[in-house]
Amino acid sequence: MKDQQGSNRISSGVIAAVSAVVVAVGGGVAWFTTQSNNTPTASNPSGRIEQPAQPSTRQPANEQTPNVYWLRPKDKNVTLVPQPVKVASVLPNQALEAAFQSLLAGPTEGTDSTTIPKGTKLLGLKAENNEVHVNLSEDFTSGGGSTSMMGRVGQVVYTATTLNPKAKVYIDVNGKPLDVLGGEGIELQQPLTREQFQKDYPL
Repeated sequence: MKDQQGSNRISSGVIAAVSAVVVAVGGGVAWFTTQSNNTPTASNPSGRIEQPAQPSTRQPANEQTPNVYWLRPKDKNVTLVPQPVKVASVLPNQALEAAFQSLLAGPTEGTDSTTIPKGTKLLGLKAENNEVHVNLSEDFTSGGGSTSMMGRVGQVVYTATTLNPKAKVYIDVNGKPLDVLGGEGIELQQPLTREQFQKDYPL
């Protein structure tokens, strides 16, 4: 009889303890649910995970349009004519270097021509403080008469000043100033400008 009463007491105690745990857990769930409902959530209807935007390390390219100058027959002479070349430039002098590469490659279409000898290479180019320094390979001085020599100098001067028409141009061959051009000994008074070229070296 005593054992049965003890069992009843134990059972009642266990039931009471379990009930207390259930009540506590239920209250905790109710509190968590209430807090979750009060927490604002960001709207993302697509359900996709959005990554934060990464700062761009690439500089936007600035498109420039320098002119390359070719020779075109006019009456009994020749004249310099521009051909625009679009260049996406990032580095300093990049647009001008691209223009010279096009110039040295020669015209690809039309009736325009060049007197710059094939194989002439651009060894260096620097433009700053209203000055443009152009260093060409020795091929630049080979072949042709006076008209050919003046034509190629004009092509270099005008192409070099395409982004700054008032700039002064210094022409070097293999790193040395070009003072005398060709077998006929045409003297160049450097620096050269467009205005000076038109006045002293008419085509």
